[in-house]
Amino acid sequence: MSQIRQYRDEPVPDDVVEALLEVARWTGSSRNIQPWHFIVVRDREHLRKMASLRPNIRWAGDAPLGIVIVLDGAGHDYDEGRLTERLLTGATMLGYGGGVAWFGEEDKVRAVKEMLGIPADKVTRQVGRIGGPRSKDDPRADGPRRGRKPLAEFVSYERWGKRTK
Repeated sequence: MSQIRQYRDEPVPDDVVEALLEVARWTGSSRNIQPWHFIVVRDREHLRKMASLRPNIRWAGDAPLGIVIVLDGAGHDYDEGRLTERLLTGATMLGYGGGVAWFGEEDKVRAVKEMLGIPADKVTRQVGRIGGPRSKDDPRADGPRRGRKPLAEFVSYERWGKRTK
């Protein structure tokens, strides 16, 4: 699974969206409080406005679907991370791709809340973008390196630094 930043210009079918929301719904939650709400955004103008908030998330304006995660107040970082990973993994498993775009500073978060009617006491920081991948390449010249570290760089057996079983 990789962060997709280039999408085909075709809608994500309703059954795929429903499957992703089911995956998210069944995500484990600290103390099982499930402090989340999802806003499914297909309106291209809203998607582009969100992507224009920060220069490093402009790529997100091309995705045909956004799922905004809204939390019941602060302190749910663990649950938010689990939800995000589930949405991206689910998209990949269903033959789509996904990426995460953080809104950034408080003024940008306020702009998203106003645009989508999110109550002031709720927390939102990101939108998961979903769509058919046009490419898995990062179009940004200064994007992060690709690929994964080899297991030998971060796995020990029985004791720190012991690289053999």
